[in-house]
Amino acid sequence: MRPYWKGYLKLALVSCPIALHAACSTSERIAFRQINKVTGNRLRQQLVDEETREPVPPEHKGHGYEVAKGQYLVVEDDELDGIEIESTHVIEIDRFVPRPQLDQRFLDTPYYVTPDQPVAQEAFAVIRDAMRGKAVVALGRLVLSKRERVMALEPYGKGLLGTTLRYPGEVRNATDYFGDLPELTVAPDMLTLAEHILDNKAGDFDPTSFRDRYEEALLAHLKVKQAGVVQQQKPTFATPRQVINLMDALRRSIAEDKQPAPARKGAPAAPTRKRA
Repeated sequence: MRPYWKGYLKLALVSCPIALHAACSTSERIAFRQINKVTGNRLRQQLVDEETREPVPPEHKGHGYEVAKGQYLVVEDDELDGIEIESTHVIEIDRFVPRPQLDQRFLDTPYYVTPDQPVAQEAFAVIRDAMRGKAVVALGRLVLSKRERVMALEPYGKGLLGTTLRYPGEVRNATDYFGDLPELTVAPDMLTLAEHILDNKAGDFDPTSFRDRYEEALLAHLKVKQAGVVQQQKPTFATPRQVINLMDALRRSIAEDKQPAPARKGAPAAPTRKRA
């Protein structure tokens, strides 16, 4: 729960101390270690000088900016720490934009933003509620990991959700991928059938239903392997057949969706859901 960044949120002459907390974590994922398959011991990576091929002790590790081929300008850690701009400690809101204008391609990493001190709660609440009332997102800048990032701030519950944004040079041009796609006019009857399939599968966004089925299968495999049970190789999944007749495939998709799902062994059959 330690803050990832501490500083100030500033709107005109109003400012308050805030803290950023990482909103996502991957610590619960299954992780593998690199090992020596002969000894079973864990492997450790070691820094090696590119020219001498000799191991380099940690105290000799440094930063270098390449000014010419094989020539580096040594930069010390205290030099990097001494480079400060306003956004190193302050997120100053530059402007407010409507939420629908944010291009999803530019969204990067989310953070929870909270007031850092009790005295900051009132100013924090004023900025948060003003944005909520206007349905806008604030854009500001801050320095994270020795790089200035643009951050979008929006109300989220009692706090703010801050999401770092990518720079235009980091987002590839969609025209390079979609430019050669032909302009097709979809037949109305095909579109109607496709929309019917969409309606049958409509639902609400519920992230609690998300499951990493690969990790579940991996965990089950590891448990069986740890128990010393030899597993038979399961057949691989068949590649989906290429659609020859699109209209026929759409009709069969609707017909299959109307059929009740097969009940699991030992479980009561689920009632068929009525459709309008």
